[in-house]
Amino acid sequence: MPTLPITKRGAEKLKAELHQLKTVDRPWVINAIAEARAQGDLSENAEYDAAKDRQGFIEGRIQEIEGKLSAALVIDPSQVDAEGKVVFGSTVALEDEETGDQVTYQIVGEDEADLKLGLVNISSPIARALIGKAEGDTAEVRAPGGIKRYEIVTVSYV
Repeated sequence: MPTLPITKRGAEKLKAELHQLKTVDRPWVINAIAEARAQGDLSENAEYDAAKDRQGFIEGRIQEIEGKLSAALVIDPSQVDAEGKVVFGSTVALEDEETGDQVTYQIVGEDEADLKLGLVNISSPIARALIGKAEGDTAEVRAPGGIKRYEIVTVSYV
């Protein structure tokens, strides 16, 4: 399995979710299955079916997170020195050349991406257009509405 880049914050978030699934959700669903089983006929027991479905989801998510963590390449952006270039983990302030609007994004792994929080996936069009550029450069991003041009105002590693 290839390594997957993830920020230190993203790895901690996955570890916390894994801990929650193993210590809270898994025991809860096991108890729910036991209670549903005690009610008798399993063929017409909706609570049993729902609990088994939930158990399948929990076990699948545990396997998925463990796989991602085992393949993760954890990167602490504050320890990166890319000499002003945009790299994974960089926080980039951009100015739309057409409207003058400013936005700030951090380039993160796919599990961490949340556009509302300014976290963009490393494989997104905007991140791909920014990688390797530096302050003062212009990035062209192919968006659904056409090509957008952004000037890179600042690059930081926070």
